[in-house]
Amino acid sequence: MVMKISLQVNGAPADVEAEPNELLVETLRDGLGLTGTKVGCDTGQCGTCVVQLDGKSVKSCLLLTAQAEGSEVTTIEGVGEGRELTDLQEALRAEHGTQCGFCTPGMVMSLSELVADENAAPSEPEIREWLTGNLCRCTGYHSVVRGVQRACAMRTADTAAAATAAKE
Repeated sequence: MVMKISLQVNGAPADVEAEPNELLVETLRDGLGLTGTKVGCDTGQCGTCVVQLDGKSVKSCLLLTAQAEGSEVTTIEGVGEGRELTDLQEALRAEHGTQCGFCTPGMVMSLSELVADENAAPSEPEIREWLTGNLCRCTGYHSVVRGVQRACAMRTADTAAAATAAKE
């Protein structure tokens, strides 16, 4: 029995048909062609399938498409503007926090929630705690932590520069 489900995906309306037991990751990848969301373990252990549901990080391999009815889903394809990298993505690239890249979309989606607040300046332990749901076999996480810290520092510097310019 196919169900009709209405969502917002990356800011656009998406009416999809899904089986009652269809996972959101399947709908995103197979139904909508958004293959940036990866399938890793299928058990919620690895975090490669993380997307944002109404602004909160969720593992799309553990969520039925029907559970997302009426929600806003953001995938890695919906981050940033066009092909431009966000500050977080650029900082991860600069700090070599991407390596093979398989886990990167899930990490970016998780970390985007962590640094969403304009005043965010998470400590190293906070970043590492946030990353516990994302497995990476390449980076060792040191470069990912440096990337998050760099992104936050860049944003702080940009904010300070804008405030100084406004005073002049």
